[in-house]
Amino acid sequence: MTKPVLVMAQINPLVGDIDGNCQKILHFIEQASEIHEASLVVFPELCLTGYPPEDLLLRPSVERRVERALEKICQAVQDHYIILGYPKIFGGALYNVAGVVHRGRIIAEYCKHILPNYQVFDEKRYFTAGTEACVFEWQGLQVGLTVCEDIWTSEPIAKAKHAGANLVLNLNASPFHQNKQHERESLLLQRFREVELPVVYVNMVGGQDELVFDGGSFTVDSAGEIATRARSFEEQLVAVQLSIDVESRGVSFLGECVDHSSELESVYQALVLGMRDYVDKNRFKSTIIGLSGGIDSALTLAIAVDALGPERVKAVMMPFRYTSQLSRDEAAAQAKMLGVDYQSISIEPIYDSFLNALSSSFEGMAPDKTEENIQARSRGVILMAISNKTGALVLTTGNKSEMAVGYATLYGDMAGGFAVLKDIPKTLVYRLANFRNSFGAAIPQSVIDRPPSAELAPDQVDQDSLPEYEILDQILALYIEQDCSATQIIERGFDRDTVYHVLRLVDVNEYKRRQAAVGVRITQRGFGRDRRYPITNGWLIGD
Repeated sequence: MTKPVLVMAQINPLVGDIDGNCQKILHFIEQASEIHEASLVVFPELCLTGYPPEDLLLRPSVERRVERALEKICQAVQDHYIILGYPKIFGGALYNVAGVVHRGRIIAEYCKHILPNYQVFDEKRYFTAGTEACVFEWQGLQVGLTVCEDIWTSEPIAKAKHAGANLVLNLNASPFHQNKQHERESLLLQRFREVELPVVYVNMVGGQDELVFDGGSFTVDSAGEIATRARSFEEQLVAVQLSIDVESRGVSFLGECVDHSSELESVYQALVLGMRDYVDKNRFKSTIIGLSGGIDSALTLAIAVDALGPERVKAVMMPFRYTSQLSRDEAAAQAKMLGVDYQSISIEPIYDSFLNALSSSFEGMAPDKTEENIQARSRGVILMAISNKTGALVLTTGNKSEMAVGYATLYGDMAGGFAVLKDIPKTLVYRLANFRNSFGAAIPQSVIDRPPSAELAPDQVDQDSLPEYEILDQILALYIEQDCSATQIIERGFDRDTVYHVLRLVDVNEYKRRQAAVGVRITQRGFGRDRRYPITNGWLIGD
């Protein structure tokens, strides 16, 4: 007897493009049938709208658009069972729904029970929580449905088992952060130990503003083992053959089981995918980077080329009297190495024009950070002018360490549309640069080895005004990602004055971060939708 085939449809939808997502779903259904002879195809959570749809869910026409798309899918589905996610109103309330389509109609619907409202999630703003289990029959099995966060608590899957489920499908839009795949798999193995039910976990893939969905769909069989695992960061159909024990209704899965990626590989892939989808989904044909000869812009350039290809990336060196010859030479060398369009435009005449225009306003005042910021803003003007003229998206190059302490200039090096390193601490920047070079030279070694400097003053290095990055990044991780107090950080062995200095810099620079470009989130607490502190406040550091 032929073993039934289930396909995990790990797709990359576009938020708000309900018609386009519908066509993608129909295409993947056709491919699953023709290539894999699938009888059941599982799509991710809210795949019709994309995730997170945010306030698009409040638009009056969203219900009509979803209904039209579901009608098209129903008309196309006969012998298959298609499980997909969409929003739907029942009794005047909006629910996050997983529906089962078979023989031209929706035969079952499940409303997500557990609505996450932490970190990047805000589902209680839009949805009402469901309460009832949903089980349907397929291939002699009773199949239970759950959606994403439902699997992170015990009750929903226990309800599915109580309703008679022999197999559970879990539809996900689970965003990436470091070590996330290990967390998911450990969690599902824990759920298995509680209920002893096999689970099919299907996750979305793709970039959506600051979020990246990494896929990594997988199955846990009736022996409590990870049986199959899809590739991460790739849109794909993953065919899984099922063997069903007639007496016990136990299930075993046969299919591809790829190895886990390393931490650095996962982060780098997330950055590449996040940039590619931001540029492509927002329909930018090209990008432009201010290439300084430093490590941050060098890594940004390498990511951009890997994401988009060299023909869609332009690099501009904007030297000044403080720009070293090493910076000039290595910027040009990297641009040539990666095959990107390269140009050098001096900011000397622009800077001098600004100072001449401001001479009466600055009369009697000594030079200070103002003149340094004018250098950065001169560069910002150049990049934004080229962007306006050509339509290229400006890629900013600041990292998380700099954004945390305000080591960036508003309307200068912060000017731009996408900040791929926004959630990458400086120490991780160096590790990623070496990782990228491990599979092909992309960043000159001298750029990695040199002391970091903004080169806004003679002989300037970052550590003139900041602690060593090894120390700084540890303090920042404790404060930003773990919400530790100054006292708790000091108790970890860090110098009191350094801790207070760093925490003060983080707090007073919230206004800058509110005006920063969106960037890829790779930690459990990035500067974006999951960290919300007031700009105006009287909070004092300490206990």
